[in-house]
Amino acid sequence: MSISIVILAAGKGTRMKSKTPKVLHTISGKPMLFHTIDAAQQISDDITVVLHHQADLIQASIEQHYQDIHFHIQDIKQFPGTGGAMKGVTTQYPKTLILNGDMPLITADSLRQLTSGKSDINMSVIRLDDPSGYGRVMIDECNVQEIIEEKDCTPEQRKTQTVNAGIYCIDSELLNRYIPQLKNANAQQEYYLTDIIKMAVDENRMVAPIYVAEEEFKGVNSKYDLANAEVIMQNRIKKSLMEAGVIMRLPDTIFIDSRATFEGECILENGVTILGESKLINAHIKAHSVIEDAVIDNSDVGPMGRIRPQSVLVGSHVGNFVEVKKSTLTGVKAGHLSYLGDATIDEGSNIGAGTITCNYDGKAKYKTIIGKNVFVGSDTQLVAPVTIADNVMIAAGTTVTKDVAEGSLAISRTPLKTVTNFFYKFFGK
Repeated sequence: MSISIVILAAGKGTRMKSKTPKVLHTISGKPMLFHTIDAAQQISDDITVVLHHQADLIQASIEQHYQDIHFHIQDIKQFPGTGGAMKGVTTQYPKTLILNGDMPLITADSLRQLTSGKSDINMSVIRLDDPSGYGRVMIDECNVQEIIEEKDCTPEQRKTQTVNAGIYCIDSELLNRYIPQLKNANAQQEYYLTDIIKMAVDENRMVAPIYVAEEEFKGVNSKYDLANAEVIMQNRIKKSLMEAGVIMRLPDTIFIDSRATFEGECILENGVTILGESKLINAHIKAHSVIEDAVIDNSDVGPMGRIRPQSVLVGSHVGNFVEVKKSTLTGVKAGHLSYLGDATIDEGSNIGAGTITCNYDGKAKYKTIIGKNVFVGSDTQLVAPVTIADNVMIAAGTTVTKDVAEGSLAISRTPLKTVTNFFYKFFGK
């Protein structure tokens, strides 16, 4: 890898109207900045992130998930603007690619395109049907000549459909020479990175326009932009998974976290949500079920089931309105209306409707262990910590407060009392 990458993430992002730093707002389960880092790591091992606003928080978030990322904390008050953000930044390799941290849709293939060729500068450009509001990029044959702000364009220049996408790959020696020369003698009193294009043209350097897809270079500056980026990212994720063999019913109604993985032939019905680092193997997730940081292996869930973090289902059936939390089910049937939390349940066991593992006493969580071939009747409460051995039957309506030995029947019921003709006496008939 002979490309250094600098990711600009120093801005405040006021249009997001949020206390959360803009680049930490999530898209498909990951902060938008992480998507940019993921793409960058596919082509470079020298990555620097430029920070300022809430720098400590952003750096700590990155360091929890990535290693060998360099950080440059910039004095944006002294050096405002995109050019100011690059002041004092050092890179390792002969070429430096400058990215924006609020462009989460960019792909490694596009980055490779931007770093190819022998030009002194590769500049990303987009051809728009309606370029209104954008500065125009003037191109002479195959070389960029000038970037002109829209307000400064002549009527003829306004017809130009080519605009700046904001990403540059530049010879590092030139970059190190140009950045100290940037001036802030403009209305905004900011240092503009675009000024290096003029410097290069003045020196008769080759500045190549690299035409890129508008979708990938969309900046996320507001929560409306965030929502639009989410849709694009979801469509990418789902297309890739369907091409790999995952079946989806009404995919537009499904949400899939970018960290989730799938093996074998999986089926996702409408309204399904897959969150976190979930892993699905030959799984069938039925309508409107939620899977979060769980493993679903040769099992089916739902409709309207919820599998919470640290749960593992192997060869099991979990039906409608069943919630599983931090539990391992192996060869188990839990058809409907149950809560199974902090439990281990072994093969051949059947969990009746209305079963609850009472895992919390108000201070601490406790485990429920259920062995093989256990039949748990409907409306059963299992008060943890408790162990149910193999080959046990628990009668409907039972509250289990102590361990049950192998081969036993556990039953606790209040004797049934009936009062003859009470209905007629009560209603006066």
